[in-house]
Formats: sequence, C-alpha cells, structure tokens
Amino acid sequence: MNILQTPTFARQVKKIKTNQKKDLDIAIEKIVQDPHIGSMKRGDLCGVRVHKFKMVKQLTLLAYEFHPEDDALILFAMGSHENFYRGLKK
Repeated sequence: MNILQTPTFARQVKKIKTNQKKDLDIAIEKIVQDPHIGSMKRGDLCGVRVHKFKMVKQLTLLAYEFHPEDDALILFAMGSHENFYRGLKK
C-alpha cells in the first residue's frame, strides 16, 4: 500500500515529539490494516475519513482518504478537535 502525505500533514508531523510520533505510527498502522476504521464525513468533507486515537493521553484526529483502485492512503491532517474541521476544509 502506498502511503502519501500532504504538505500540511508533513508540517504537523515535523512539530511533534518522538513519543507522540510513536502513537501516530501505531494509528497509521491500524489504518493500513483496516482502511475503513475511520468515520466517513459528509458535506464539504465528503470522501474523507477521520480516525480518532489517543496521542500521549490526548484525543487526536487523523484525516485520510483511501483509494482502493490505486491501493493508496492519503494522509491529510492531524490534530486536536479544536478548529480541526475548519482547517481541513481549507
């Protein structure tokens, strides 16, 4: 499976610490094993799935899109719930 990341996601990952990165890697592995684990969004974010997981005891959201025909997983954004969906729409 090809795992692609947007520049926004890459910047967000660059800012986190190593213990947070471990939790993120575990969450990405869960998504790779079952791409339909996240909840499908509607409206402006149609087609985007969001997986909720704990990153160092804090709830974190991870937005992604899965394309089965290309066997590709695109990671869009990661962060806490505050302003997450507003930033994702942009």
